[in-house]
Amino acid sequence: MTDLLPTVAVWLPCLLAVILGTAIQRLAGQGFGMVASPMLALVAPAYLPGSVLLVGLLVGAGSFLADRSAVVGRDLPPGFAGRALGAVLAAWVATRVVGTPALPLVIGGIVWVAVLLSLAGLRLPIRDGTLFGAGTVAGIMGTLTGIGAPPMAILYANTEARRSAATQNVFFAFGMAVSITALAVAGVIGTRHVVFAATLAPAVPLTLWAVRPFAARVGRRSIRPWALGLAATAASVLIVRSLL
Repeated sequence: MTDLLPTVAVWLPCLLAVILGTAIQRLAGQGFGMVASPMLALVAPAYLPGSVLLVGLLVGAGSFLADRSAVVGRDLPPGFAGRALGAVLAAWVATRVVGTPALPLVIGGIVWVAVLLSLAGLRLPIRDGTLFGAGTVAGIMGTLTGIGAPPMAILYANTEARRSAATQNVFFAFGMAVSITALAVAGVIGTRHVVFAATLAPAVPLTLWAVRPFAARVGRRSIRPWALGLAATAASVLIVRSLL
């Protein structure tokens, strides 16, 4: 099994990325992929995108269960439908870029798109059409990189904080499950992704438990600049290193 895992020097930064991403996801309803994906791409690109998606499924499910009473059920069907469509489209793209030098550039580029979307200040109404459209874009971004939150975050930018975080977390968890299924069917997720994700997974419930006391006191706006700054820095380093 040792040939399925990276060295300890590689695994530890990946563990830190999962802990940071999980804490941000729980508190803000988004951020796991934006933090974890570029950091893993820097030190363990061979395990992307499968391992990030597998751990992300646990992150999204755990975060959703913590605030499930705040989820608005009527928002889910059109968003789910769009996410599924986006995952299928992205799985086709993934068969052509995963395992090639293009993948780090794709991840870095999508992280920057996610950062810019988060900063754009767009205001869109929450309707079936916008939920489906945002879900489709999120499905494409999320399947390729584990970063599917920003399109949905735009829709929920002006909603009550607990509803926003809880509903985005359920979209995130569903999206991870659909993306994993699509990539598995496409043959892009293998044993090494599952084994590596399993070694990182215990950090998720521990982090969710550790940040629970802060969930009601820490505002999303106070976390957002730090999360975006960390994501943008990691993405920039990833792009520059890939081009050199």
